[in-house]
Amino acid sequence: MERIYFDNAATTSLDPQVLEAMMPYLTEKFGNPSSIYSYGRESRMAIEQARKSVASHLGAKPSEIFFTSGGTESSNTILHASIYDLGCKHIISSPIEHHATLHTVEHLAKTAGVKLSWVNVLPNGHIHLAHLEELLETNADKTIVSIMHANNEIGNMIDLHSVGSICKKYNAYFHSDTVQTVGHFPFKLSETPVDFITGAGHKFHGPKGVGILYINENIKINPLVHGGAQERNMRAGTENLYGIVGFAKALALATENHEKDSAYINELKKYMHDQLIAHIPGVSFNGDPFGESLYTLLSVNFPKNEKSEMMLFNLDIHHICASGGSACSSGAQQGSHVINALNKGNDIATIRFSFSKNNTKAEIDKVIQTLKALL
Repeated sequence: MERIYFDNAATTSLDPQVLEAMMPYLTEKFGNPSSIYSYGRESRMAIEQARKSVASHLGAKPSEIFFTSGGTESSNTILHASIYDLGCKHIISSPIEHHATLHTVEHLAKTAGVKLSWVNVLPNGHIHLAHLEELLETNADKTIVSIMHANNEIGNMIDLHSVGSICKKYNAYFHSDTVQTVGHFPFKLSETPVDFITGAGHKFHGPKGVGILYINENIKINPLVHGGAQERNMRAGTENLYGIVGFAKALALATENHEKDSAYINELKKYMHDQLIAHIPGVSFNGDPFGESLYTLLSVNFPKNEKSEMMLFNLDIHHICASGGSACSSGAQQGSHVINALNKGNDIATIRFSFSKNNTKAEIDKVIQTLKALL
């Protein structure tokens, strides 16, 4: 039985062309990029080519791009540096951030004695920009604002320019977790008022275990990981050579095919939305599905009963992969902090369906049939 994979916001399959670009570096081009002989120079060249390519696709300078192990490390690096290197005494974040940010800012508030403020989230999942401005206005301390570009559970997006402009107005640093948007939307970082962004290769058909950190050229920070001069003294440790080559190739493909792929995936999302409304009584949706939102993701609420409570498990039995994210129930399990922040109450079961260029309408039809049978 064919599996239906609707969890592309968690990770995506590796594009065959990306694997092909990586293969030589998994086989004969195995040199350590720090070695001075030909094997090493070959590897070093591949990394610097990848850096140039990534920078050009993101509208940044190669000197502003650093390769890391993924979005989590990138965000940790910046949040620690903002306090220990840039002297921030205040962090403003949102209660619906990915745990890579959420847990890090909570840890820093506890261990570094900085003030942590939460910006309000509107019922539709958008960030309350007037409240953000109020928080910045009423606090004289040096501040870093960390707000994600697109939420990984409900898909809501901020406008980087609006948030960045508010931060600039109050001389605050602005970090945005862009893991769900790098490789899915065009960026022109040289024209965007953001100081730091992050990316992860596996969200757009690249390899796992490799990411990027963009640091605006006017900002100097110290590394999080010490012990070597790699990444221009910003990240010690032998580079993930084939991962970096794969990241660059995946981003190049994503950029090249963006218009075609995004239109196709958006159509799938709309189709799924309409089919759910037509066939499943009582469904509702989280966030702002057809406003400022990821075209790759649909967060669906089903009326809660013993059938919908077991739905993820039952979908899995029917070879359908999706992800859960319900509000807290019975204190037994935490549930989703994002869904909790929307205050939807406890009488819903939430499932996130997320799509890629490899999905089809036929797969959606099968999922709808399965849901009808299950519910």
